[in-house]
Amino acid sequence: MILKIYSSDASSCVWGRPDLRLPPTYAAFVNGVAVHSMDFDDTWHPATHPSGPVLPVLLALSEVLPQNPKVSGLDLLLAFNVGIEVQGRLMRFSKEASDIPKRFHPPKVVGTLGSAAAAAKFLGLDQTKCREAMAIAVSYAGAPMANAATQTKPLHVGNAARHGLEAAFLALLGLQGNQKILDIEAGFGAFYSNYTPQALPALESYTLLLDHQDIATKRFPAHLGTHWVADAAASVRKYLLPTDKIKRIVLRIPDVKYVNRPFPVSEHEARHSFQFIACTMLLDGGISVQSFHKSQVDRPQIRELLDKVVLEYPPDNHPNFDTLYCEMSITLENGNTFTERCDTFYGHWRKPLNREDLEEKFRANSSTVLPSEAVEGIIKTVNRLEDLEDCSLLTTFLKGPSKKTSNCIQHVLSNHSLS
Repeated sequence: MILKIYSSDASSCVWGRPDLRLPPTYAAFVNGVAVHSMDFDDTWHPATHPSGPVLPVLLALSEVLPQNPKVSGLDLLLAFNVGIEVQGRLMRFSKEASDIPKRFHPPKVVGTLGSAAAAAKFLGLDQTKCREAMAIAVSYAGAPMANAATQTKPLHVGNAARHGLEAAFLALLGLQGNQKILDIEAGFGAFYSNYTPQALPALESYTLLLDHQDIATKRFPAHLGTHWVADAAASVRKYLLPTDKIKRIVLRIPDVKYVNRPFPVSEHEARHSFQFIACTMLLDGGISVQSFHKSQVDRPQIRELLDKVVLEYPPDNHPNFDTLYCEMSITLENGNTFTERCDTFYGHWRKPLNREDLEEKFRANSSTVLPSEAVEGIIKTVNRLEDLEDCSLLTTFLKGPSKKTSNCIQHVLSNHSLS
């Protein structure tokens, strides 16, 4: 099997590019970068982006694995859940990981191991090979937070996908690592100052983290912490008249240095700026993908408002996605002050997006590169994924428009089993 995957004929699609195919590891890389390109992917607690390192790997593999027997949607779901579960367990072995990260970007740490675990499950590796895959993956893990808010940050998710898959392949080929690497300070403990691994319970008493998963879905493409700011600003804006002149804007938020960007100069910095999100919501009444275009970031009206923002750090406002809040106070030139607070934004796991809004977000993003029938095909397929006999069907939709693909899409949409 591994020789077939590594052969020159083995290739997987690049989403939205029907004429471009790459070896599975590189397809996983490119698609992983795409997932995180706008910082629009899901966020978990403790903080990481769990899906981006895992899903591109499984879809790339689904195209190159032997089709007899076919890999089902249920197989994909199981491997996906394994990849997410591994990430969550590793982060819960560290108190440091429960807060917004300061040193390492989590998707390139736990995401790499989640990718390796998902690939190992999908490839059917035995227990020994799974341990080897995880050991190898640790040597691929890690990326510094200094590259947050730059064009390089999406590479962290792409590399987590690629390197996790590569680790599983190398384990399958016989490469060996330290099988105790997850249990020692000199191993995975190098990424967390207070890493304390624990023995997992017996399978019959095992409680999945996914049974009470804390997944947040973003309504606009920016750092998750800014979503509290956006909702607080939207509440304050209701008091303002078009003729009002703002004198001062106070944001009471956690002290998260890499999201403190008083005057962002690029779209990536704007996505990681408490100040920019507050001012954009006050000025426009909403935030979208277009809000981060350079022309919007450089607007004189935004720059004028940014100059009036002051950050305060209440001691009870910890940098933790489960407990943080944003309180915003606006003082007008006439002396009036309005204050609003957001404890839970719409899209947080305590206040999740409804299905209609979730599907609308997907349509808005995917319709820029995929035809509408492919978009609807993906939605229908995902909603019935556990009944899908061949999970590679998803890549038929994702690769983008072509005559052959269009015919296949029409066939699926007319199939009653997915209606």
